[in-house]
Amino acid sequence: MATTVGKEGDLGSLVEDLIKLDFAAIDAYDAAITRLSSSEFKRQLAEFRDDHTEHTRVLGAWMRQQGDTPPEGAGPKQLLSTGKVVLAGLAGDKQILEAMKTNEEDTNTAYERAVNHREAGPVRGICERNLADERRHRAWMEATIARL
Repeated sequence: MATTVGKEGDLGSLVEDLIKLDFAAIDAYDAAITRLSSSEFKRQLAEFRDDHTEHTRVLGAWMRQQGDTPPEGAGPKQLLSTGKVVLAGLAGDKQILEAMKTNEEDTNTAYERAVNHREAGPVRGICERNLADERRHRAWMEATIARL
């Protein structure tokens, strides 16, 4: 799923869409964790899921400070990201991680765009920290898939 997150015209919509994307990632991580056979992979993915949970918490707090109500879930985005993991689960751990890597590609792209968004100033630091997490997630998945 090629994401469009990060192309929003205004900061409020950008932050809202980032939160929804992180919620979709959380749902996909939950689906992956229940389908993986490797306890090492389950543990690592649980840590990554917790990073996404923290992203929703911090961005949600920022939205509340602006007087807005943050989203409480992914909405339709969840169906695409979780669906790939469910289908991959039929084939094994490597395929699950490959599906999760495609989801991480989307979160990396979204946060890269967010960092460079013309209105990102008030949340740029948050987005930079989240992008560092996303890059770490993707790097682990790439290295792990290469080993399998």
